Amino acid sequence: MTFRIRQIDFTAGGREIVRDRMLDKTRLTVGRAAENDLHLPDLAVEAYHAQMVTPPGGFLEVASTGTLGFTRDGSTTNATSIEIATGGELGFGGYRITVSKDSDGATLLVVRQVASTADATSDFDEKRSFTLASVLPGKRGLSWALASIILLAFLLVPVIGHQIYGSNPKAKITGDASWDPGALSLGHAKLQDNCQACHVKAFVSVRDETCTSCHKDTHDHGQPGRIATARDMPGLGGNILWGVAHAFGKTGPGACVDCHVEHQGARHMDPPAQKFCADCHGSLKERLADTKLGDASDFGTAHPELKVQVSANPWTKAVQRLPLSDHPRENSGLAFPHKAHLDPLGGVARMAMRLGQGAGYGQALTCTNCHHETEDRVRFKPVNMEKDCAACHSLGYDRLGTTVRTLHHGDVAQVIADLRTAGPAATPLGNRRRPGNYDEGRVYYSNFAPPVPVDPVQRAFSKEGVCGECHAPVVSGGRIAITPVRLTQRYMLHGWFDHKSHDKEKCSSCHAAAQSTTSTDVLLPDLKQCRTCHLGESASRPKVASSCAMCHDYHVSPGAPRGAKVAKK
Repeated sequence: MTFRIRQIDFTAGGREIVRDRMLDKTRLTVGRAAENDLHLPDLAVEAYHAQMVTPPGGFLEVASTGTLGFTRDGSTTNATSIEIATGGELGFGGYRITVSKDSDGATLLVVRQVASTADATSDFDEKRSFTLASVLPGKRGLSWALASIILLAFLLVPVIGHQIYGSNPKAKITGDASWDPGALSLGHAKLQDNCQACHVKAFVSVRDETCTSCHKDTHDHGQPGRIATARDMPGLGGNILWGVAHAFGKTGPGACVDCHVEHQGARHMDPPAQKFCADCHGSLKERLADTKLGDASDFGTAHPELKVQVSANPWTKAVQRLPLSDHPRENSGLAFPHKAHLDPLGGVARMAMRLGQGAGYGQALTCTNCHHETEDRVRFKPVNMEKDCAACHSLGYDRLGTTVRTLHHGDVAQVIADLRTAGPAATPLGNRRRPGNYDEGRVYYSNFAPPVPVDPVQRAFSKEGVCGECHAPVVSGGRIAITPVRLTQRYMLHGWFDHKSHDKEKCSSCHAAAQSTTSTDVLLPDLKQCRTCHLGESASRPKVASSCAMCHDYHVSPGAPRGAKVAKK
């Protein structure tokens, strides 16, 4: 920025002397010291009094650097902004600096010295004589008058309207539009013009009983007494603030409106901030010594290890809740190696390529061949034997002409009856055959497998049999039975996980199924692995900002799912 400094002085005889100089700077200093860009030798001016800066936009920013201020068009100030095209006048002691725009585009600063400070004051009084200040009422009286008008228009009129029509919930009260803080959320949009539906009493905050009159199924986060004990004490400042809030009819702490804030716009309500949860859970054990919950205040830095509920005993339906960091095991009643099914070079892959050509796939197995998403893409449907397994694990046990008899999966008594009826020669008919001359009945055929029982029932329920290959048969009271299958559909009972939001990831990113050789493995990521993407509420990209509400619901159902029984230790 170019400044044109025009210094106006007077000779002893009163003749005016004008000196111009150009400065190519964006910042000028003003003061009594000689090294300032604008040297003003006046005892009423500090050595380094102020600075002038020209940011982009055609303005001149002036600010005091010392203890004394300056005047802007007669008014005392410590900082001001002058539009260069419009201009203005600055006063430093006995000097006046007029700011304007020169014809060549430079900022023109005309510096002149008045005869004395008294003369400068008279100049200001002369300007005031041309204003309306002398005929207008004083500022204090005008302020009181305007305040009274506002009070009447925005307070008394709505109050009177409420007293007249408040008993009618559908009445439109005159004058209350100025009190409307904004549109309601989508869930309450139908109540937009019905303020009395929630604001039952004038000047009183919305009460919890008003909320629960509609939200009847919403229950407390826990027992009210324990919640009150768990809540962090607000301290002296917090108590004062709550005292003021209570004086104006606000309930709490712990009221519905403390978390569910309305009038934020026509959208879904914002979830509670992380601090809302951390106020209690950040140091919960200090106030609730008997709690089994670990302290948690931030998923990225202060959160206990994730725990999963796994099947401990399929017969009794007992379950255990164990941390993932301890590599828990579960007893589902199945013998199922994921690795054997996912190895692209293994025998199962070869079989899938051959058998699947007529079933719509024909490639090595992947997770999606057996695990199918629910319609909402949040979870997965239970694996079904007939739909997901029978293409390779055939249940055919006898052939009559072109008709193949199939065992009734899941009915042990019927399976035994079918095999007994078919006779001792009956054997499950698999369609897995050795290639070429190595097949049964060919030149190079040899059977190196261990001997199998002759009885078809014993053969089917042996470890290598069609049933024992995946299940755990047992003999109870002289009768054959199958260990019940308890496949866990939801491992994390106190958190929410949505597969749909992770659809850009591969299954193997979180589930190490390709290395699992036993069905007892719990193939879920632990806390450390989740933190590779998810951190606390204030996380910045490329991490995912993850507040408490992303995975946890405040109004958690108190009932245990599926009637699970906790295993005794």
